[in-house]
Order: sequence, then structure tokens, then C-alpha cells
Amino acid sequence: MKRIFDEVSLKASKQTTKAYSTSFSLGIRFLNREIRGPIYSIYGFVRFADEIVDTFHDYDKRKLLEEFRANTYLAIDRGISLNPILNSFQAVVNKYEIPMDLVDIFLNSMEMDLESQEYDRETYDKYILGSAEVVGLMCLNVFVKGDRKLYEDLKDNAMKLGAAFQKINFLRDLNEDVTGLGRVYFPDIDMAQFSEEVKDEIEKEIQDDFNEGYIGIKGLPKSSRFGVYVAYVYYQRLLRKIQKTSADRVLEERIRIPNERKLMLFLGSYVKHQLNLI
Repeated sequence: MKRIFDEVSLKASKQTTKAYSTSFSLGIRFLNREIRGPIYSIYGFVRFADEIVDTFHDYDKRKLLEEFRANTYLAIDRGISLNPILNSFQAVVNKYEIPMDLVDIFLNSMEMDLESQEYDRETYDKYILGSAEVVGLMCLNVFVKGDRKLYEDLKDNAMKLGAAFQKINFLRDLNEDVTGLGRVYFPDIDMAQFSEEVKDEIEKEIQDDFNEGYIGIKGLPKSSRFGVYVAYVYYQRLLRKIQKTSADRVLEERIRIPNERKLMLFLGSYVKHQLNLI
């Protein structure tokens, strides 16, 4: 029965999420049960594409990404794929009517990562749109469950929240991106002159995105509001830690939140949720 294969596919997406992101997988656990699976499926798809361009250095990454793109389109068109991650993802795209242009824009941003480059404002905004903002919109399609008015009302806020998450990831992974992958995402910045002033400007931009994103969180349906809020709280705390860390240290090491601290953040978020303080 295909139902069994679909269940196996979803388990693959769930396991992928847990293996690559403890924080994101914990956030998903605070979503209502019926929407956890679709979000695992979106993350699994996004994670696999990202792995192609970030870690498969001994292989033809461009060819792998081209095949992944073609197989993604075929899976969505057919309604099935023998790749469990793509099978899980296509089911979500088809059930929640996620627009294909969101999938296209995301894959286009992954293709940008095939070239080591420094970004100007235009290419930076284009990359953020594809790698983060449209992923937020994919999730929003699941959260609103077909309510197109609510989707349009929350669309801009969801994009801003996705952008904030991604920009924090850029700051957190600055050393690895620059020294390991030859990428400088932040626009028009000479990493040799990465200063407290430059870091402060980036952090202010992220906080502005966060402020817009938080407005959207408050408008989400109850089934998804708390789970998204948990992710927001985690990334806010990560930003605070980065703000307290010198520019030199940010360039040299990956800033982390210890697991025990993450648990305390999640518990605090739960208390606020129960008291309707979100």
C-alpha cells in the first residue's frame, strides 16, 4: 500500500530534521500534531538541497542540483517519488497547493551557492528571498490551511521572520562560510575590515526583521503560533548572544546556545503561551 511508503517517507524527513537541527525539530514538536509532518517534509527538502551545495565537495554539485531540481518537479507532477524526501515534499506541495514559483525561487538560490562570490545588495536580497523568505511562505501555506486572506495578511511578516533567521545563521556561521566555502553573504563588506560598527549595522537590520516577523506570529492560527514563537525565542536569544560577542570572536568561532539553555528557553516560552503573553 502506498500509505506505508508515504509513512516511511515522512519518517525520513523527520529523521533528517532531527539529525541536522535539534532546535528546529524541537520547535516543530510544539506545533499541533496534524501540521508537524508537513513542516518536517519541507525542512527535509530544504536540507537536502542545501547539503548538495554546502558539503558534497567531492562530487559534481551542479549536476547533482540539476538532477535534484528535475526530480523535484517530476515528483510534484506525478504525485510520487522513489526518493523518500521528495515523495514527502511533493505530498505537502500538492495537498496545500504551495505555488511552484516558491519552489523555483528556492532552488535558484541554492544554485547561487555553487559559485563562491561576494554579494552586493541586489544579489544578497535575491539570495535571502530564495533561501529563507520563500521557505517561510511554504510553511505559511501549511499554517493557514487554505485561508488565502490570512495568507496574504501574514505573507510579508512571514518573509521578514524567515529573513531574520537566515541572517542570524549567516552571522553564526561567518567563519565557516568565509574560510570554508569562500562565501561572504553580507553585501559590500570586506571581511578583513569586519568591525564592531559593521556587526552592529547587521544586527540592527536583523532586529528590524524580527520586529516585523513577531507581528505575524501573533496573527497565526493557534495550531502553529506557539511552535513558531519557540523558534523566534531561540533565534532572538542567539542574536542577543552574538550582540554580546566581539566582532573578532564572531569571525573566529561558531556561536551556540547550549542544549540545557535551549530547554529553559522553551519552558519559558511555554509559560508565556499558557498565560497568553505572546
